[in-house]
Amino acid sequence: MLTVTAQAASKLKEAIQAQTEDPEVAIRLTPSTSRPNQLDMALDKGEEGDQVVESDGAKVLFVSSELAQVLDGMVIGCQETPEGVQFSISKLAPDT
Repeated sequence: MLTVTAQAASKLKEAIQAQTEDPEVAIRLTPSTSRPNQLDMALDKGEEGDQVVESDGAKVLFVSSELAQVLDGMVIGCQETPEGVQFSISKLAPDT
């Protein structure tokens, strides 16, 4: 399963709220068509079979079942930079 850190989920929620008030709209992860091995983010509505990530009861991220399988065991995090919030995807650290 894809995991999203609490901080990343909060930043996704902020980004969505800045664009729309529709509670059915969240950010969808999709493979980039122009950059190999990269993902794009866009506002979208959920589809049947999506993995849905919520933050404080609000939908913040949709991932298709196919992409969720590819991202299984990964974690989405974020950090503040001078350029703004930067999201990253990395392997989930094994339990120690």
